[in-house]
Amino acid sequence: MLDRDGFRPNVGIILLNHKNQVFWGKRIRTHSWQFPQGGIDRGETPEQAMFRELHEEVGLKPNHVRVVARTRDWLRYEVPDRYIRRDARGHYKGQKQIWYLLQLTGHDWDLNLRATDHPEFDAWRWNDYWVPLDVVVEFKRGVYEMALTELARFLPRYEQRNRYLRSGMRGRDGAPAQEADPMVPQQRLGLLLNPGLELPPGASFDPDPQSSQDPQS
Repeated sequence: MLDRDGFRPNVGIILLNHKNQVFWGKRIRTHSWQFPQGGIDRGETPEQAMFRELHEEVGLKPNHVRVVARTRDWLRYEVPDRYIRRDARGHYKGQKQIWYLLQLTGHDWDLNLRATDHPEFDAWRWNDYWVPLDVVVEFKRGVYEMALTELARFLPRYEQRNRYLRSGMRGRDGAPAQEADPMVPQQRLGLLLNPGLELPPGASFDPDPQSSQDPQS
């Protein structure tokens, strides 16, 4: 189902845990990491498609999440011709997406990458909100940046206590050290994955992900 400009309607999902970290999935049999996403079927609303994709790709049901926000308009990316089937060239141009920001209200163990017979991911982890775009297929990076930027202002309040404050450590000027802000600029787009982040139960992680040229989904 394409619009008159050749874009297929699609949804993207940014799933948060209680620490405002995001679900980051490794596409099956590749080294490419991404958010859950998928096409909108004929007759579906974007929200209906989002809940269907949420279950198909990560095994969650509507009662496991809370919808926090969505992008106001469609965000588009074009797929390079070399990734488009020959019979679709001249008709298919790319994807237009509505992005949803969800809060996980269930538990890590509710996630299931094998909820269907056609899994999209073979590993997952929680990552800082500003994900490393160098492991996303190149032509999707602009849409990721736009979606993350637009939805960042809706992040639920999360107060992170700094261990140095609890131990009474002070800064060089004698003032109490400032609490770490999970949204400070140095944690914005393009950062490498934090190798010290502990994985949740049942998760696996490729320590050296590289960009993939797989344009599917």
